[in-house]
Amino acid sequence: MQSPLKVGVIGIGAMGLAMATNLHGKRYAVQIRDVAPAAVSAAARAGIGACDSPRELAEWADLLVVVVVNAKQIEDVLFGVGGVSHCSRAGKRSDHGDDQGNAPVVMLCSTISPIDSAQFGQRLAEHGIATLDAPVSGGPVRAANGTMTIMLAGDKRIVGRLDSVLNDLASKVFFISETIGDGAKTKLVNNMLAGINLTAGAEALALGHRLGLDRQQLFDVICASSGASWIFEDRMARALRDDYAPRAQAHILTKDVGLAVDMAAGAGIDTPLGDGALRVFKATIAAGFSDEDDAAVIKTIDPDFNRKKQRAPSHD
Repeated sequence: MQSPLKVGVIGIGAMGLAMATNLHGKRYAVQIRDVAPAAVSAAARAGIGACDSPRELAEWADLLVVVVVNAKQIEDVLFGVGGVSHCSRAGKRSDHGDDQGNAPVVMLCSTISPIDSAQFGQRLAEHGIATLDAPVSGGPVRAANGTMTIMLAGDKRIVGRLDSVLNDLASKVFFISETIGDGAKTKLVNNMLAGINLTAGAEALALGHRLGLDRQQLFDVICASSGASWIFEDRMARALRDDYAPRAQAHILTKDVGLAVDMAAGAGIDTPLGDGALRVFKATIAAGFSDEDDAAVIKTIDPDFNRKKQRAPSHD
């Protein structure tokens, strides 16, 4: 039996498509919006229809899940021409905070600054549209099978109404607070640590390679020892296979770590490890690996990591 809740997903990249197909497979009514024809085609192959604009999707949906890349894209899909805020269901809030226009709830799942999250929430409220600050983590595989993590901030009453779909999207839903922006803060703290762990792990594996150690054996030792981290095991397994097909593109984590470092500076916290990780990510972008998987940081640290060793010439 199909769920009565209608869900629109805006931004059909790796995460957005995975989230949409997960909900579609669980019998939700799902439609999507993306500017890229290839993304629309990918959704269509999964049996999911598309709308011609965010506004059109907002006219139909009860919940809008926004999974675009950055704040500029969110600005466009919410407030640009044909944006969500222009839908006819948007209404001015009463003095009691009621949504007179019966507008859809907007769930911001992109990783952006907490300042942007709060501003988007305030501006949507002026249109009678409620916001959930809900960045996600776990990657496309976990998004597809509903086992990712959501860091959630917003009105508890709205969260309660959406409890079922939230738990179908993620196996771990952390309610951070009712303050829009606190979800974004939590995600950025996490992603700074993820970036540090990834660059540190790549540096360690590259060092072992230069020392002549067996790369696979070293990887196995680290995964079973105190140097282990989830992102090391996930990303460096790809590097060992010379597999840099993008599951999480390098420019995305570069953006996230940059936002985290800026947030920390605003809070008066020095982040020497975060700064170091950001330098490695920026060098990875400069080396031309922007659209590759972020495992490509190891190619920045050790350009010879995936090169085949040449057999010494025979003198027989």
